[in-house]
Amino acid sequence: MIIRSPEKEVQLPEGTSVRDCLKALNSFPAGTLAALRGGLAVELNEPVNQDCQLIPLTLEHEEGRRIYERSLRFVMLLALKHLFPYAQVRIEYSVGYGVFVRLPGRSLHRQDIVRIENEMRRLIELDLPFEKKRWTREEAIDYFTEEQQPDKVELLERRPSPYFTMYSIDGMWEYFYGAMAVSTGAVRVFTLFELRGGFVLQLPAGADFDHAAPYLYRPKHLDIFNQSSRWCNILGIRNVSDVSDLIDRHQLRNFIRVNEALHEGALSDIAVKISQQYKHIVLVAGPSSSGKTTFAGRLAVHLQVQGHPSRRISMDDFYLEREQIPPQADGTVDLESPDALDLDLMAEKITALLNGEEVSLPTFNFVTGKREYTSEPVSLRTDEVLILEGIHGLNPRVSGLFPEDEVYKVFVSALTVLNLDDHNRIRTTDVRLLRRVVRDYLFRNTAPEETLAIWPSVRRGEEQWIFPFQENADSMFNTALHYELPVLKSSVYELLREIPEDSPQYLLARRLIKTLNYLPDVEEEILDEIPPLSLLREFIGGCTLEEE
Repeated sequence: MIIRSPEKEVQLPEGTSVRDCLKALNSFPAGTLAALRGGLAVELNEPVNQDCQLIPLTLEHEEGRRIYERSLRFVMLLALKHLFPYAQVRIEYSVGYGVFVRLPGRSLHRQDIVRIENEMRRLIELDLPFEKKRWTREEAIDYFTEEQQPDKVELLERRPSPYFTMYSIDGMWEYFYGAMAVSTGAVRVFTLFELRGGFVLQLPAGADFDHAAPYLYRPKHLDIFNQSSRWCNILGIRNVSDVSDLIDRHQLRNFIRVNEALHEGALSDIAVKISQQYKHIVLVAGPSSSGKTTFAGRLAVHLQVQGHPSRRISMDDFYLEREQIPPQADGTVDLESPDALDLDLMAEKITALLNGEEVSLPTFNFVTGKREYTSEPVSLRTDEVLILEGIHGLNPRVSGLFPEDEVYKVFVSALTVLNLDDHNRIRTTDVRLLRRVVRDYLFRNTAPEETLAIWPSVRRGEEQWIFPFQENADSMFNTALHYELPVLKSSVYELLREIPEDSPQYLLARRLIKTLNYLPDVEEEILDEIPPLSLLREFIGGCTLEEE
């Protein structure tokens, strides 16, 4: 058979392992965890039986990072089983380059964290292999029933597939949602940090395979996740199977109402703070598909309740004209960078408005790449609040343009805390990507493959230009809705399934499909319950904020 890399090809016997194929291609860089074969991630000990191209996956690749995290989580789960054999373990949400883990009903202390880390390192030094087997659904359900893991039992009972790939270390079996490393020795780099009665399992960052990323304490970020966890308790929802159960009991309508009421209350609280602090400018920032536009519109409604009319302005209208944007080293332009904005013009126009002057504001035409002045000049009333919305609102280069005592900063993002099961979380970035795929397809005439293709670039921009400044916020708002995933599934599932296996975007599409497979279908008439001002309407349509 012929095995290729982008630079070389070799002829090898059928059945040669992925690892040996990569080595024969001289394509086995440090930190190689698996390989990309077409649109699939394949493990290093898997035999290759046909001609193909193999590309090594390391921590520099998104799928490589996910393989590393899955494998390290498995080591951690075995260590916890050895030390706390009857404890429930819940892997919660992302914290920088790590994940937050807790043992419900038990508060961990520094000595506990040291014991856990030592046991994990012992298991890693043993270099135990991850055994892989194909089980029937009934075998998996029986095993997890015996292990007293009802969250997995409930999830697997709803999964239509009759077979599952199970992994084991030293006799403990687990079900994960993607490829794994070949042994515990492949995930040597990590560290643990005590945090709020649990701990953070911290991974390496980027291309630095030799050191765990430094832990950045972000208390406001943690507080908004804790708020979401409290909301989950109010709603009685922790995992996907809980949502399915609600739908089976015909209680989704009320679930939507309570979700939306919690959003409404949090929005009201922010509007009250802005009013009480006599702020004249509200800067709204957040990553792609976080719902910034709808949030800004709903905040305007709540500010009016407090006696403050408002005017909304998008930072996107202050983009430099396309030929003025400085190119990157490769000749492309980075529209995620603040350098793509005309900050001087923004400061001039906003300052003039705040001084009571009448101002002509630009509108950016994304088709021509130029600014246009087509609307009538505007001015601000003395009691009017200016809401300036854009991804760079919390960047000091933007917020520093205005008097600090007049500015209130809000960071919005979709921070889901809904899990597949206790050991497998749903990533917040995946939820935002699903939102964006739906919106781009419905309203921007963009095929899902195109949206998936640019997502890595969007994510790089967020990591560089948005997330480092999130703690500058005076308030954070979580736009996640615990009912949204089944709704998004109804719009996007079949579109993702149409992406062919030979597409460069197949791996990402397949990962999203794996999550959606566990979500129930929603009856069409239930969608009528979603309010016209819901954050979700920004993506699925039906939002009335812009209607006259």
